[in-house]
Amino acid sequence: MILKKLLETACGILAGLALFAIMVLTFLDVSGRKLLDHSITGSLELTELLMVVVIFGALPLVSERGEHVVFDSLDAILPDALKRIQRALVHLLCAAALIGLAWLMWQTGNDFVTSGETTAQLKILKAPFIHGMGLLCGFTGLIHLSMMFKPLDHEEAEGGAL
Repeated sequence: MILKKLLETACGILAGLALFAIMVLTFLDVSGRKLLDHSITGSLELTELLMVVVIFGALPLVSERGEHVVFDSLDAILPDALKRIQRALVHLLCAAALIGLAWLMWQTGNDFVTSGETTAQLKILKAPFIHGMGLLCGFTGLIHLSMMFKPLDHEEAEGGAL
């Protein structure tokens, strides 16, 4: 329970701060362009990097809360036993995909460290962002593994979302 609260707090703060930074950056960039005839150098690059933080920072939260888009039109007619099997398989596939993706991102981050890959305009190192994406995908994969054996809640048993 403490680990869950820590994950929710850390990911929520990370994604929230990045989203706030995008808002401030966009406001200042547009204001500078309209009022001073000069935009912020590298604002597009910064926005792209901050979007990575927002998306991957929120991914564990979305998975933990079960807020993904689901196709559940057959759930009303499926027996609970089949729903439990389906749910476990879906979470296992999601976990495998996310953990595999995490490993690939970590390897790519290592390659970027070796090559010194940076953004085009501001020369910001890409490796920390790729490593962060990998870590957050890995955490999300572990969340899906932990959800494989969670019992069906009332809504799911009645044919609602998984």
